[in-house]
Amino acid sequence: MRIHAIALSALLLLAPNAFAEGDAQPTPIAAAQANNIIIMIGDGMGPAVTTGYRYFQDNPDSEEIEETVFDRLLVGMASTYPAHQSGYVTDSAAAATALAAGVKTYNGAIGLDSDKQPVTSVMRMAQQRGMSIGLAVTSQINHATPAAYMAHNEHRRNYAEIMETYVESPADVMLGGGRNYFTPGMLATLKNKGFAHITEYSKLDDVASPPVLGLFGDVSLPRSIDDTNPERLSLLTEHALRLLGQNPNGFLLLVEGSQIDWAGHARDIHGVMSETKDFAYAIEVVEQFVRLYPNSTMVVTADHGTGGLTLAKSREYLWQPQVLHNLTASLDTIAKISMNNPGWEAEIGDKLGFGLTQDEWQALSKAQQMDRDTGEPKQFTKALKALLDTRTNTGWTTSGHTAVDVPVMAKGRGAELFIGYQDNTEIATKLMSLLPKQENTAGQQAHTEYSASKRIAVN
Repeated sequence: MRIHAIALSALLLLAPNAFAEGDAQPTPIAAAQANNIIIMIGDGMGPAVTTGYRYFQDNPDSEEIEETVFDRLLVGMASTYPAHQSGYVTDSAAAATALAAGVKTYNGAIGLDSDKQPVTSVMRMAQQRGMSIGLAVTSQINHATPAAYMAHNEHRRNYAEIMETYVESPADVMLGGGRNYFTPGMLATLKNKGFAHITEYSKLDDVASPPVLGLFGDVSLPRSIDDTNPERLSLLTEHALRLLGQNPNGFLLLVEGSQIDWAGHARDIHGVMSETKDFAYAIEVVEQFVRLYPNSTMVVTADHGTGGLTLAKSREYLWQPQVLHNLTASLDTIAKISMNNPGWEAEIGDKLGFGLTQDEWQALSKAQQMDRDTGEPKQFTKALKALLDTRTNTGWTTSGHTAVDVPVMAKGRGAELFIGYQDNTEIATKLMSLLPKQENTAGQQAHTEYSASKRIAVN
């Protein structure tokens, strides 16, 4: 079990209102209900990714292959297909709407059904019941997955409109990227609503209570391995738990390992494994939290697979991910070194962390020469990916999404509900069943008015 910079056992002191056994007690809940719900989505994290992570993390010097947090918490699988008109392969928006609201919809839809009518997410339902809500993601906070829990829009690319929703009806804790999507007026509005606005990880310690807007990248966060804190998602998750836990009525938190998907689109095996590692550390943080506070529920899944990852692409029965541990930067960062740098060979060799054969150096040199005309290291990046695929014996079938079922992990109150096969919409409806039954009337009215206004906008 890995614990990050903040010791989770100290959360009892950091957030006493929600968890202490003393004077401040949570609202009483039935045995089948959860006071706190944490939904964790590994975007693009198909079953080959979690399997590959097991071997990536394995100690080759031991006889046993060690289990990972994915193995330890696995309870079932989920189908991912969108509404019929979109076929069998979903995008992140349709999948997130299914996971958030229990409704199949068309690819691209944010919080709408196939008729473009708003549907209510489990996050907004929690808010209606007086629970705090929060986001901790490695993409921009208005990207498809978090947006489906927070907003209603006919297309995921309408980032500005989606962000307006976040200002009109914000979550209590919003942590991720997205500085470029906030206007000064939006920030002023949130400030008037009491939000602390921070842009550096170190400032999280200064935030004593919600609400808070933490934007740590202009768009997304930097790649995990390039970030000042490679374990940035577990850090954001710990602070979100600390802050949201101050509500005696409980909370609902969405955590997304967003960039697993992006690395899959790029067919970058090093990126997939490093982003999955960051996500796995965040899961371990929440797993420990649920052990400390068993009136909580955690559910971990993916929205779809990406890239068609194959562990052993040739007839040789071999997959060797250990070489990936040597890299000290992302492939994009390493590729940029090749541009206008007379000493690129030595610096790239240092970043890769392993020796290259003469043929490998020749392939990189050829790619570097091809990139001189464009001024962009695209061919060099492609050559680096091919090098790692050959070294590890990794294969890919696509640069897009796949239609595979995805793993489901669960722990805590109601975890048994997620055992076995289920459709992704059932994950939402099962989580809804764990919410407190009593709704907050003011919260319900505010959401109804908001939905009505947006219904006009999206039709």
